[in-house]
Amino acid sequence: MFRSEGWRSRKSAERSAATRARVRKKRSQKKGLPPGTPVYIGKERTGEPKISVMGYKEEQIHEADRATPDSLATLPKGLTATWINVDGVHQVEAVEQICNLFNLHRLVVEDIVNTTQSPKIEDYGEYLFVVLRSLDYDEQQQEMVSAQISLVVGASFVLSFQEKEGDEFLPLKERIRTAGSRLRKSGPDFLAYSMLDIVVDEYFSTLEKVAEKIELVEDELVTNPSRDTVQVIHKLKMVLIGLRRSVWPLREVVNKMIRWESKLVSDQTRPYLRDVYDHTIHVADTIEMFRDMVSGMLDIYLSSVSYRLNEIMKVLTVIATIFIPLTFLSGWYGMNFKDMPELGWKWGYPMVIGIALSMVSGMLIYFWRKRWL
Repeated sequence: MFRSEGWRSRKSAERSAATRARVRKKRSQKKGLPPGTPVYIGKERTGEPKISVMGYKEEQIHEADRATPDSLATLPKGLTATWINVDGVHQVEAVEQICNLFNLHRLVVEDIVNTTQSPKIEDYGEYLFVVLRSLDYDEQQQEMVSAQISLVVGASFVLSFQEKEGDEFLPLKERIRTAGSRLRKSGPDFLAYSMLDIVVDEYFSTLEKVAEKIELVEDELVTNPSRDTVQVIHKLKMVLIGLRRSVWPLREVVNKMIRWESKLVSDQTRPYLRDVYDHTIHVADTIEMFRDMVSGMLDIYLSSVSYRLNEIMKVLTVIATIFIPLTFLSGWYGMNFKDMPELGWKWGYPMVIGIALSMVSGMLIYFWRKRWL
């Protein structure tokens, strides 16, 4: 079972190393450039970015699934909130054009196209800039799949830039389409909270997949540990490290949104943010518990291997102990002396056989009474 998984783990590690090499190559292109110069850093992607727009107020909604950067300049006015979602940030020119429409800082543009950011929040006065990471556990490749989500929360708009196209926010769009929903009655801050809540809830689904894998590895450790088991444990440790890197900074992001005296976050939204904060604490605690379990797996593996080795050595020792007196007996009567009286006895051979069987039986009874067998 684990042989094929170990092979997939090695192949996955090779692909991850190649991806990291490409990211390092992209990062080196920024050397010597002035701060705020946007350079896309991430996995190589092709195709046009997908831009969608949802503007709404309590009694009205406006949608555009295939918008362009040029069409964003003519958005309807007087809406409670306008949500612009961009799937794909590999085309720096399109991202720049959208950000320029909302007068975003050059450092914000630079961070949006750099998909290696850790979760963080920055207050630019007229808007908040938030970086999140969506996570999913690839059970086949046994690795964490991570993608960056950048949010810009203004007084009347929310911009979301996703590293890759996904369906995380589809339920959110359905809630916006529902007349009379709380989203339709609330501002951009509640929309941003809803996005945070969806991302954090997805962490729970990811943890469930990781928990199932940990249970399988624990069963394998007890029944039949193999060399590839160590590689599987190592992959789990890397998955949990990736989870921890994304969840722990997110706690501070949510905490700052609650505590900052920003005019962009209303008092009505802060209780909901505290609920998300509690969820991030729960996720972080679960990750720490899993890390302890995976760390203990290596000890269990070493103990299982040591136990199996001890069992093998015990069997070999018993066999060797039984044959030591038999070897002595056969060697004694294998001496080539003419005057050995037993050599001429009629019952000499049966006597030696009887002595050998008695010695073996006596030792086996002794080992059984000592519970060595």
